[in-house]
Amino acid sequence: MSSEQPKRTTMSDAERETRIALAACYRLAAHYRMTDLIYTHITARVPGEEGRFLINPYGWRWEEITASSLVKIDVEGNKADDSAEQVTPAGFTIHSAIHGASHDAAWVMHTHTRAGVAVSSIEAGLETRLNQIALQFHERVSYHDYEGIALNLEERERIVASLGDNPALVLRNHGLLTTGASAAEMFNNMYYLERACELQVTAQATGQPLRLVSEETARHVARQYDQAIHEDGDLELEWAAHLRTLEALDPSYRD
Repeated sequence: MSSEQPKRTTMSDAERETRIALAACYRLAAHYRMTDLIYTHITARVPGEEGRFLINPYGWRWEEITASSLVKIDVEGNKADDSAEQVTPAGFTIHSAIHGASHDAAWVMHTHTRAGVAVSSIEAGLETRLNQIALQFHERVSYHDYEGIALNLEERERIVASLGDNPALVLRNHGLLTTGASAAEMFNNMYYLERACELQVTAQATGQPLRLVSEETARHVARQYDQAIHEDGDLELEWAAHLRTLEALDPSYRD
């Protein structure tokens, strides 16, 4: 990471709204038990500032994250605000890979949950034909082989290549990653990817043969999900419901 001194900047309304939504994602992830103490990250591109994104301060629990505590950095690791907080190199590597590429995803979430890491450690990975929740990821999940703790900046190109055009990436032997054009889309992808992993681990733990739906049905249901989320407005309704939960729990994420 560069030691270059950060520069004060005037915050736009768009950045303020992005900070609030990103802080909400951290608090919601903590509420739904998708944290790994102080590790893993959720990031968002800064609107109107090419090559810059927001990330959590290293060492903070996700329950503590607020809009103002988020750190603005560029894809080279330089701070772009006056925050005195640290940013972890491993988180920077994974997230800057996507934010630095010409990729549609403005929001990126990475987790080390029990179910997510378990599925990432299974040779077959996520079985998208196992149940209705998993079916939304049919032909929409990519895989990236484990290369060690993500400190090698040269891995960034390979992460982007592995992700391709899919919204979800299973980091082999490591965890899960989802992307989105908005906070709502990214969080929706992770929320249900995590549920799909939990259900798969539960089903496999029974030791009984797994019953999979047909390929034809799988593709049909995947299309149904796309319509519900992107055309029928379900995504906005879900995100509003998440935010109502958060407002009832603790609205200080906006600070």
